[in-house]
Amino acid sequence: MSSKLHKNTAGYDSIIQHLNDGKRTCKEIEDFMKARAAIEEKYAKELLGLSKKVCGHSEMNTLKRSLDVFKLQTESVSLSHLHLAQTMREEAKKLEDFREKQKEARKKVEQHMDALHKQKAAQYKKTAEASMKERAKCHQFVYCCVSVLQNVSLLGKMREEWLNEHVKACEFFEKQEVERINTLRNVVWTHLNHLSQQCVTSDELYEEVRKSLEQCNIQEDIEHFINLRRTGDKPPGILSSRFSQQHIKVWPRSLMKSSCFKWNHCNKF
Repeated sequence: MSSKLHKNTAGYDSIIQHLNDGKRTCKEIEDFMKARAAIEEKYAKELLGLSKKVCGHSEMNTLKRSLDVFKLQTESVSLSHLHLAQTMREEAKKLEDFREKQKEARKKVEQHMDALHKQKAAQYKKTAEASMKERAKCHQFVYCCVSVLQNVSLLGKMREEWLNEHVKACEFFEKQEVERINTLRNVVWTHLNHLSQQCVTSDELYEEVRKSLEQCNIQEDIEHFINLRRTGDKPPGILSSRFSQQHIKVWPRSLMKSSCFKWNHCNKF
């Protein structure tokens, strides 16, 4: 009997290794989505804080309305990113639950297969020992063959049982692998849909700002300021003097140069 035939589990070990690699991939995508959610949440909170800051407080009329819409839509964008972060966390939790569910289901099958492997290995060892013992001790060929054949028959039955269970385990693992690949594909697809929708939502909100800016009328804002801050309809009058041109003509030049004359006579006219 070949020892490799009954003891080698390389094929089974390869399947288990592949399943472990798949489980690790699930965990990596799960961690990726959680990290992305944290980034979205941080961005949303900082954007929300930015939308609360004073922006164009001293402006008025249409420009002020446009800036108010700008701040409001910025706040809406931040809230949409916050919602996206929560959605990502929920998707990551679903993937985590799926991974744990597969882990528990695999655990039962693996434990059963491990027990069968041990039983098969033990029976092989017992059969080999019996064969060697009987060959050494038996002087009668028939007795030796009967003992060996009995153990070989029992080993054959156990091998058949193991083979049946091995096939069932492989079918179960294949089903899990199909579910895992399909789940990961759908998770990443949904994740990208959320990101695309976020871009659409942000653009729709920004479009409201653009529409508001289209309504911003420069001339109207200037006229609004003028009407609000105007101090009158006419400019200030010309500064008047009590001295007429006639008085100036009749004054002697010497008096015109005298500051004393100017101050003493300024109230007479």
